[in-house]
Amino acid sequence: MESTAESIAGIGSHYGVDGKQLSTQYKEHFSDYRQWEQLSHAEEWLLFADNLGERLSIDETCLSSGEVYTFLTNKAGRGGMGTLVAVVRGTRAEEVIHVLEKIEPSKRNIVKEITLDLSSSMMMIARTVFPKALITSDRFHVQKLYYDALDDMRIAYRWMARDRENEEIRKAREQDEVYRPFRYSNGDTRKQLLARAKFILTKHKSKWTESQKLRAEIIFENYPELKKAYELAMELTDIYNARSIKDAARLKLARWFHEVEKLGADNFYTVIDTFKTHYDTILNFFVNRATNANAESFNAKVKAFRAQFRGVTDIPFFLYRLMKLCA
Repeated sequence: MESTAESIAGIGSHYGVDGKQLSTQYKEHFSDYRQWEQLSHAEEWLLFADNLGERLSIDETCLSSGEVYTFLTNKAGRGGMGTLVAVVRGTRAEEVIHVLEKIEPSKRNIVKEITLDLSSSMMMIARTVFPKALITSDRFHVQKLYYDALDDMRIAYRWMARDRENEEIRKAREQDEVYRPFRYSNGDTRKQLLARAKFILTKHKSKWTESQKLRAEIIFENYPELKKAYELAMELTDIYNARSIKDAARLKLARWFHEVEKLGADNFYTVIDTFKTHYDTILNFFVNRATNANAESFNAKVKAFRAQFRGVTDIPFFLYRLMKLCA
């Protein structure tokens, strides 16, 4: 996504004209920015009701320091023209709903599905504004929640390894001996083993290198709880990848929940509680297998666009340029 300001600066440089001054001229005179019909409220919200479609995504992104905006996008736009449906400052459900309800109910009722993350605020927005739409929780956010809990377990073991090493160092000093850290057969110390386990625990074993396979064998032999948690992570991936219908997936997830509960760790109980809270929207993935990937891709484009300006100091003008590209 090439920015208007960047291209203008390039043109100015080519012809020996100050690029910043030319960019200002574009904003104030060459473009229709000052005549833009949404300029008066651009910093608070933008609405492009004609871009509404059957399948939408809703997500949040940061435009500048601490300034978070909610973006509603049309999947059919594929990040280009026709993608942007609405931009609202902040993530408070009441404020976003107030803006989106400016769209006629008859138009809002054409939305068949909307994908989102596990945010309760986004869920409330979707249910209120698009009452006839299927609401689907993004599978990658669901899986990330579990992987975060798995990584918390790894980190907890690493802290335990650090404490054990400190105790061994203390004893070596008391006995006036040179401390030599314990090493596994692959040369890793306890701390190194657990630090380097991060990649292993988030990838399928088919993607491991030979050294990673050896490291995984050592990890799972010494930390069987990590092995079980990893196996359940792979099982969740298999559940999502299987072409199951919703009812079959419901049964598989119920069995998976039961196995996760057996891990007996507080962070995994939190995962299960979150999953149960959003159970219906998680299961809706198995209806159309829709994800929020296009929203994440659009957010990446917005951030890249923002980076070209080394931050956003004039949010309305930034959104004007974004509108020209995506609305």
